[in-house]
Amino acid sequence: MSTVPADLSYTAEHEWIAAPDAEGAVRIGITDHAQSELGDVVFVQLPEVGEAVEAGAAVGEIESTKSVSDIFAPVAGEVVAVNERLQDEPGVVNSSPYGDGWLFAVRPSAEDHRAGLLDAEGYTAQIG
Repeated sequence: MSTVPADLSYTAEHEWIAAPDAEGAVRIGITDHAQSELGDVVFVQLPEVGEAVEAGAAVGEIESTKSVSDIFAPVAGEVVAVNERLQDEPGVVNSSPYGDGWLFAVRPSAEDHRAGLLDAEGYTAQIG
């Protein structure tokens, strides 16, 4: 069974969103379930810092030994950071999907950016 931390929010597309940090930015990554379905991650293409993203829009790709999958922005806003480590070590997404394997951070453009997201219980029910 995949790990589903209770302190995160989730999308139906298997991304997680952390609570805002002191600057109001939220970290985003893929879930443990998603990384296990993908298999060994070999390449990650992330959005650029400063890029404006729309909720639900594809903003990058994750390539694994099995397939290539889009990364979707779970919230609208401005990209304020990307995980540079993934350029040289994309496998960190597999080994630490909720920690060192985070993908990018966004400063949401809406206060209610968590509207429509799943809590841990809802996401666990979805992946069954």
